[in-house]
Amino acid sequence: MNIAEFQQWVKDYYESKGWSELDIFIRIGFLAEETGELARAIRALEIGRNRPDELNGSFEENKQELVEELGDVLGNLIVIANKYDIPLEEVFLSHKKKLSDRYSDVNI
Repeated sequence: MNIAEFQQWVKDYYESKGWSELDIFIRIGFLAEETGELARAIRALEIGRNRPDELNGSFEENKQELVEELGDVLGNLIVIANKYDIPLEEVFLSHKKKLSDRYSDVNI
């Protein structure tokens, strides 16, 4: 599946659940929440969780949790892009150009 297909799938799926109708400020709140969960997943992988009320997962379990949280963040970003009819490919190209222009001394 390419990124345009995935963006369309997210659009269709979120619309079918009624999630795309939420106010954009609610969506930003969800993105912030998911970003926090992403940070927690990275912490579990990098330094572990040291709380007696949490189970310590294996490296593979923690890595899978990271994959899922990255997906949740990406899903929310896609919903925001879709709200404003912005293809993700445009986001990628714009970001690449911005960084290339800003750091033109780096050849990649």
